[in-house]
Amino acid sequence: MWLRSAGSGFLDVLPVDRKLRYGMVGGGRGAFSGGVHRIAAALDGQAELVAGVFSSDPQRSYESGADLLLPPERLYGSYEDMAAAEAKLPLIQRLDFVTLVTPNHMHYGPAKRFLEAGFNVVCDKPVTLTLEEAQDLKNIVARTQKVFVLTYNYSGNAMVKQARAVVRNGDLGRIRKVIVEYSKGSAFRALDAMKRRAAWRNDPSRAGPTGSVGDIGTHCEHLARYITGLEIDALCADLTTFVPDRRLDDDASILLRFKGGAKGILQCTKIAIGDENNLNIRVYGDRGSLTWHQERPDELTVSFADEPPQVLKRGRDYLADAASKAARVPAGHPEGYLEAFASLYREAFRAIAAEVTRQPPPDDLDFPTIEDGIHGMRFIEAVVRSSTREAQWVKV
Repeated sequence: MWLRSAGSGFLDVLPVDRKLRYGMVGGGRGAFSGGVHRIAAALDGQAELVAGVFSSDPQRSYESGADLLLPPERLYGSYEDMAAAEAKLPLIQRLDFVTLVTPNHMHYGPAKRFLEAGFNVVCDKPVTLTLEEAQDLKNIVARTQKVFVLTYNYSGNAMVKQARAVVRNGDLGRIRKVIVEYSKGSAFRALDAMKRRAAWRNDPSRAGPTGSVGDIGTHCEHLARYITGLEIDALCADLTTFVPDRRLDDDASILLRFKGGAKGILQCTKIAIGDENNLNIRVYGDRGSLTWHQERPDELTVSFADEPPQVLKRGRDYLADAASKAARVPAGHPEGYLEAFASLYREAFRAIAAEVTRQPPPDDLDFPTIEDGIHGMRFIEAVVRSSTREAQWVKV
């Protein structure tokens, strides 16, 4: 029944004779995401950070670059200066891609500028501030023919890839129900107790029209679609802001209708005291079901009628090729958040290296693209529309 693999610890040999060179926008001193991206990009030894603008404050940007031991001539005060200067460098020095780890409102402008300047782009999620920006960015990606990667990083987990293989192989039969949840308690306090670096998440002009949905709910939407292949047809959403003086939602309860007839429940909340990073998904078919928990990422539970549940584990030879290729160490050696993030980067490097060397891209690439960004923004738009209409059902 299970899809078998030739082995684990897979690492492609890139069609370049050097490390890929990249620059970063955002992610300076005190920023969580910047450090995560730098670790993930470095984990397989295939890329190196050589330039950046790490803050909207030029002085802070230069100080952050100095912390990372980057040469002063490759540090910039704005992304416009960086794009212009880097585009003029000879190919032997030029960036191969740029990573954007900025607040949501600073995704579209830098992505557009670097794509049009001839650079591949890796971008944090959600892809833009609005659906219109996302659609315009899609046109730019198509016109420039550059690689665009969106960091829905949980799809990099080996057992998420195994879950996808189980569903796509038909083992669960026809999918009937999908329940996906992302619960955490990181924002249950009043705003004055929040860390300064997270203040932008409460500003609609920088975060967008939603709080919990744009930040963690889009991870749920992408995870459900990645594993099942199902797209949301309609939804009914109830957004709530529990913490006084907060301008955006910190809790969302959403009913889903998928194309093809399956039903679903999507919950995301930031006020769940006791939950740390409780992302989980359950998929029910007419022959079996599966369950995956992000806080126990190396395990996937699969159940069939009249049989005891089976717990599949990462690093075993009964897994699908995609799951085995995403693993780095043998079974029993835990892998988690950083490794999954690095798996996404490793896939991105395959596409970027092909683009840099003017070779056709591999036909088995597996990373979120601008299309996933469009889906995410349509989801956000529909959630807001439904909630403002007293939780009416709306089409996505």
